[in-house]
Amino acid sequence: MRILLTADPELPVPPQLYGGIERIIDLLVTRLQTHGHTVGLVAHRDSTSPAHQHFPWSGLKSQDKFDALQNTAALWSAVRQFQPDLVHSFSRILYLLPLLRSPLPKVMSYQRRPSRRTTSWGVKLANGSLTFTGCSDHICRQGRASGGIWHPIHNCVELEKYTFEPTVAPDAPLVFLSRVEQIKGAHNAIAAARNTGRRLLIAGNHGTTGEAGRYWQNQIVPHLGKDGIEYVGSVNDTQKNVLLGQAVAMIVPIEWEEPFGIVFAEALACGTPVISCPLGALPEIIRPGIDGYLVSSIEEACSAIQNLPQIDRRNCRQRAEDCFCASVIVDKYEQLYLSLIPANLTNKKSSHLVQ
Repeated sequence: MRILLTADPELPVPPQLYGGIERIIDLLVTRLQTHGHTVGLVAHRDSTSPAHQHFPWSGLKSQDKFDALQNTAALWSAVRQFQPDLVHSFSRILYLLPLLRSPLPKVMSYQRRPSRRTTSWGVKLANGSLTFTGCSDHICRQGRASGGIWHPIHNCVELEKYTFEPTVAPDAPLVFLSRVEQIKGAHNAIAAARNTGRRLLIAGNHGTTGEAGRYWQNQIVPHLGKDGIEYVGSVNDTQKNVLLGQAVAMIVPIEWEEPFGIVFAEALACGTPVISCPLGALPEIIRPGIDGYLVSSIEEACSAIQNLPQIDRRNCRQRAEDCFCASVIVDKYEQLYLSLIPANLTNKKSSHLVQ
């Protein structure tokens, strides 16, 4: 197959620092090529992912109207040059506009709540040539309200980057690893850790201005350096592996409908149980009592911490291997592609490509 992938224009593929979906797009590029496919990539001009052909976006801002026009034209040009069997977009559905009426198979993937207005007009214009995926069934359920065919395909981790730790020290700390903001529940993690006498290491970026800055200053900073609560800053992949591996659990008690959250799968890959809340995609990731706990209050979070010895860390790692490893997820995308384009492979030049 000839597959053309697109990423949002803001970050290169793979990202130089944080960028969850850009890492997954890079995985698709490299692993689809090892399966014998020819892969093109439309992405930020500084992308280094080893696609067979790289087409840079003209604009670097997804929400800028002029950049959107430029990038729509850039994707049209890339399709004409690359002549793909299928286009898989992880960027804006608007960029697909000139291609929607073409029978060229198109996949549109969502990592966040889909817009009902844009997905519904996409379904109408595409006349069956557009298929959707969501990073969780939670996202797909929202998308199906607009029509179209939706397939849940979870995000993934490269297992070889995460060391399975079958045991940890009796006094191992809890870890909060995420952006330090209200909806991620760092304040709730602090409360649960203090109530159970557990150390808590907080890792991740935080805001410095506005509401995010006030949250950091008012609800987090006063607790740092007390009762075993520490802030360790942002972490790279190597540091993340060590941090998660040494933790008795990762506690991220979210207060929003999380679309997926790759960090939850990363924790499981280290064998580290997850304590979070039954919101968004978390019930698809964590099996309560097997690889973590889903809680709805500080009291339940405290009980979950006390019950962590009942969790077998091998179950956590096995969950990551079975459901969230890169090979499993890439295979799911590949099977989806094959289901959409086999009838076109033999006569693509004359039938469905944009000329």
